Amino acid sequence: MAYVITEDCVACGSCAAECPSDAIKEGDIYVITDQCVECGSCVDACPSGAIIEK
Repeated sequence: MAYVITEDCVACGSCAAECPSDAIKEGDIYVITDQCVECGSCVDACPSGAIIEK
């Protein structure tokens, strides 16, 4: 998994909506699961800059 979601996550859902592999689990802070294909779509979609490379 190349990306992680930091505590800056505001749980807006933008990243999950863009994920082609449904690898983002919803919660107070979203989490990227092992289904991640490392495409980076979530990074570009995140308005708070909460997704970073691991």
